Amino acid sequence: MDFNFTSEQLQFADALKRWIGRDYGFEARRAIIHSDSGTSDAAWATLAELGMTALPVPEESGGFSGNAVDMFVVMQELGRGLVVEPYFATVLGAEFLRLAGGRGELLEQVASGGLRLACALGERQSRHDMFDIATRAAANGDGWILNGEKKVVSHGAEAGMLIVSARTGGEQRGQDGVSLFVLPVDTAGISTNGYRTLDGQRAADVRFENVQVPRAALLGEEGKGASILDAALDYGAGLLCAEALGAMEAIFEATLEYLKTRQQFGAPIGKFQALQHRMADMYIHLEQARSMALLAAVKLASNDANERRRAVSAAKYRINQAARYVGQQAVQLHGGMGVTDELPAAHYFKRLATIELTLGDSDHHLARFMAQPGFAERAAA
Repeated sequence: MDFNFTSEQLQFADALKRWIGRDYGFEARRAIIHSDSGTSDAAWATLAELGMTALPVPEESGGFSGNAVDMFVVMQELGRGLVVEPYFATVLGAEFLRLAGGRGELLEQVASGGLRLACALGERQSRHDMFDIATRAAANGDGWILNGEKKVVSHGAEAGMLIVSARTGGEQRGQDGVSLFVLPVDTAGISTNGYRTLDGQRAADVRFENVQVPRAALLGEEGKGASILDAALDYGAGLLCAEALGAMEAIFEATLEYLKTRQQFGAPIGKFQALQHRMADMYIHLEQARSMALLAAVKLASNDANERRRAVSAAKYRINQAARYVGQQAVQLHGGMGVTDELPAAHYFKRLATIELTLGDSDHHLARFMAQPGFAERAAA
């Protein structure tokens, strides 16, 4: 297994790094967050110009057919830069379209940067179980009538189209009867309530009231969307692992620099052995997280769904733990300044805390890992 990045992957990462350093610095990002839209059209246009929106899209739809490892280097740099644009939401939506097939026209729009997507999956009662779906799509002629509500939809109010999970049959928490739809956000009966989240990004609660859903909006087969949903959620969790890694790298470097410059008792506080030990522990967590994030990115291409699930859940669990430890230690080592809005460390900490709770927290992924076939036998051996 080769974990070396290709020259093309490194070029993508370098292009992002240079753009973020030049045009997307900390103060520029703060201005975007506090703007009315919470995002920047100029930044989105640059991401499209750099080929980032085309990267995960298949070649036949105008993209570069980038795999999960290609996306790893991109998400890592976006994590380092704390980019708040709706990139993750859009590429996750694009993965739903790719897995469902037959959506070349929409994928072309994504590749060009002309279409932003959002995935309306979670509900009030579902917590981290995205198969706990109360939203219903009742058959109506050659389509469906959709009713329900989705909560904390990442960039739901900024998207042009929504990927929506709903039940056309089966029990509320079962995998049978799950259907997926792609709908314009301005469809009659859809209302969004957008807001800014803890980490400076945008989300929305989306309500569906007697929404007329045509047959053409269905992704895949009716009632058989569970496998697509499962694979896309793993893809999204893998991308978040890479983003968290980039954010942890940045906050670690910022903390190390602070320890070298902050003076106490006539010497840099980085000379105190107790603080050096804490930095060493942070570094160990960071390197273990890097290994797991890379493994998850590689295993996302596996044809064995159980292998993919094991790798992704193991990675998300370990990275959630690392994100919490590294983030908390960084804030403490910065002292009182660590929680102020003026210091980047506070923003990294908030983003890491949000990632930890997105697409499955530690308990969820530990339970999922243990539920995979063969775990009980291996644990008892």
